[in-house]
Amino acid sequence: MIRTKPFRYLKIAKERIQILFDLAEKEFRKHPERSKRYVELARKIGLRYNIRLTKEQKKKFCKNCNSLLIPGLSSQVRVKSKKTISIKCLSCNRIYRYPFRG
Repeated sequence: MIRTKPFRYLKIAKERIQILFDLAEKEFRKHPERSKRYVELARKIGLRYNIRLTKEQKKKFCKNCNSLLIPGLSSQVRVKSKKTISIKCLSCNRIYRYPFRG
């Protein structure tokens, strides 16, 4: 018998994840460590309730160090050869590459 969590729990978990990402963005300039903790908590909630993060949420943080990726402050954004966008986390130097069409 496969047990799944009730829909209302999943809905609450999604709302909490969104709230934590909003708080992380709000607190980033004053308390970057607190912002990291909010991202970490949001990821844990997603894992516990088996909820996928949206594409926008996935691109907002570094998967290696959980820091929020804000261009110019905590990340460096480059467009390479008109095909890819590379985002470099300035705290752990990890590079993410995304395809770009435009």
